[in-house]
Amino acid sequence: MEREDTARGSYPAEQRESAARRPPQVAALVVGAAFLLVGVLGFIPGITTGYDGLEFAGHHSGARLFGVFAVSILHNLVHLLFGVVGVLASRKRAASRVFLMVGGGIYLLLWIVGLAIPQSSPGNFLPFNVADNWLHLGLGVGMIALGVLTTALERKAGDYPEPDLQHQ
Repeated sequence: MEREDTARGSYPAEQRESAARRPPQVAALVVGAAFLLVGVLGFIPGITTGYDGLEFAGHHSGARLFGVFAVSILHNLVHLLFGVVGVLASRKRAASRVFLMVGGGIYLLLWIVGLAIPQSSPGNFLPFNVADNWLHLGLGVGMIALGVLTTALERKAGDYPEPDLQHQ
């Protein structure tokens, strides 16, 4: 069996191939890294306008990421947490798919909640504004599309088995 020495140790060729990131893992890693970046940027004055109005939570937070998206400390922490989950999920194919599909579903729910709750209500504790709502719709659809697309790419390449629809 062919072996190759790497910085992490010596692995058989078959293990090296399986260690390569698959499309859903790459997608989860990119999405997770983007959430980490947005979470950090939410704490940087200048990138976040009205930074002196940044509150822990609630619709009274006057901070706007890129001058557009309503943010609070809690909102930024949620982005950081979501980013960590995405990066960790990217280590396994199945976890990557779950992150993309369930995470996309969560963002679609946040879009619906954002539309249903008045912006000035106490229920808007993260906070959301109109720009956040449309972003949540895009993220939800985009993440679910990535989950479906990357799975389809793997199936086309023969890397992922078709679902077993027959009960045996």
